[in-house]
Amino acid sequence: MIQTTNLHKVYRTEEVETTALNQVNLRIEEGEFAAVMGPSGCGKSTLLNIMGLLDTPTSGEYRFLGENTAEMNEKERARLRKGNIGFIFQSFNLIDELTAFENVELPLQYLGIAADKRVRMAEEALDRMGMMPRRNHFPAQLSGGQQQRIAISRAVVAGAKLLLADEPTGNLDSDHGDEVMKLLGELNEAGTTIVMVTHSDHDASFAKRTIRLHDGQLVGEEEPATINS
Repeated sequence: MIQTTNLHKVYRTEEVETTALNQVNLRIEEGEFAAVMGPSGCGKSTLLNIMGLLDTPTSGEYRFLGENTAEMNEKERARLRKGNIGFIFQSFNLIDELTAFENVELPLQYLGIAADKRVRMAEEALDRMGMMPRRNHFPAQLSGGQQQRIAISRAVVAGAKLLLADEPTGNLDSDHGDEVMKLLGELNEAGTTIVMVTHSDHDASFAKRTIRLHDGQLVGEEEPATINS
């Protein structure tokens, strides 16, 4: 599903040049659950943004679903991203003025899906996360764990093949964090490919593979001895 070849990303200003990724060669197969770990500033979020077609490499190649995306323009990347990639963020990124249902329905509006089908798909996604009783609540009326469940519902509502999670439990207590990780595990078992950036060894233990970055370079990979269920 994902393949990077000599992936290199440099950020430049007038005074400084920062190498975020340095010759990263990586392959993620369909159906994997991979955790990306490393110290702050090692390039984890940059790699996730490139995987999500939100950013482009300075050099090298990134293939997603067999397509070389490195030379795509924003319109082409948006076309490939829509319906194929879902995002989960540490800060939830819900729209405060919209209800839980409206937040989940919104991506379907962007995809031009008919209203009756949107309702059915959004309700199915909310039900899958156990959030139908909160469908008419606004984000401020929900706990952090509930907000993240809504965010996951939004990420998967269009049937995304790839789910990218950036510190998905970072704003949650341990109990709610474990609930979210178990939900991600269930989504993976159902066939969704997941790549998750995390600082947490505990959260990484839910993944089937851990990828370690340091100073923008891939320095190791491992499979956990015990995978949480």
